Amino acid sequence: MKRTLYLFRSGRLRRKENTLAVETEEQRRYFPVENVRDIFVFGEVDLNKEVLEFLCDNEILVHFFSYYGHYVGSFYPREHYNSGYMVLKQAEHYMDPAKRLNLARRFVEGALENILQVLRYYHHRGKDLSEYVAAIERFLKSALPSCQTIEELMAMEGNARSYYYESFNIILEDSPFRIEGRSKKPPTDPLNALISFGNTLVYVKVLSEIYKTHLDPRIGYLHATNFRRFTLNLDVAEVFKPILADRVLFTLVGRRMLSPGDFDRCGSAVFLSERGRRTLVEEFERKLQSTFHHRRLKRNVSYQTLLRLELYKLEKHLIGEEEYTPFVSRW
Repeated sequence: MKRTLYLFRSGRLRRKENTLAVETEEQRRYFPVENVRDIFVFGEVDLNKEVLEFLCDNEILVHFFSYYGHYVGSFYPREHYNSGYMVLKQAEHYMDPAKRLNLARRFVEGALENILQVLRYYHHRGKDLSEYVAAIERFLKSALPSCQTIEELMAMEGNARSYYYESFNIILEDSPFRIEGRSKKPPTDPLNALISFGNTLVYVKVLSEIYKTHLDPRIGYLHATNFRRFTLNLDVAEVFKPILADRVLFTLVGRRMLSPGDFDRCGSAVFLSERGRRTLVEEFERKLQSTFHHRRLKRNVSYQTLLRLELYKLEKHLIGEEEYTPFVSRW
């Protein structure tokens, strides 16, 4: 099974014949290249053109993060699955206002449905979230259908998420953390730091999966296609943030796997420490590799596979084979 390499220590990434070698002051470890899905670099890691060519030949993306865990950029190798036909179809759906709005609405619909599932899950476990469940239901049934532009969709989705984030104080009421509203640049409390880092992992994971399809990550629908390099991964990630990033956050804080000591402060900004990032990444990977019974496919699939399946559904929509419906968790 392929795996993601997370490099937290500073050192060097090298090619050793047909193997990837990670060298630090303490040790040297080898990873068969055929077992590597992608690489997340958090430490100060040196690598040369030879290893980049090796990664390109083996279709391995490398994602770079800053000292504080901010996403910096990706090494996106020459595409092996690019398709002019699919690019045309993507552009066609972007240029047609009705088609673009339809897709954008579906991404928001998936996000709100999955937010609702998270709230119901914790409501049924003794947290009084009835007010928030009712609010998200109103967003879904009333506000979402009335949106006639992308800007209205974005605004409505932002309002719904703001309301949703307030519920974190009830879900995590026994923890030492509270959230007083969403803050991103920079996060100003530990929960915001966790939300931002978790969301970033979902964005980047979806980008890795897009690379394995015919889709072009530069053409998104909810997020405008402009001078930003990638936008489609942001769209698809909206569907999965509640069931991946947020559920992992609740697990880590609820089980006290993270404490206030796992965060660093820089002025008013709050960031996860290296230990905190490691802990979150380990739980995030456990979540991705866990499986569930997919009712439509009638077999067990992992959340990692689920990301790819969602992209295949999007491809079918773009070529007119089957209308895209976002994945909605049932648990």
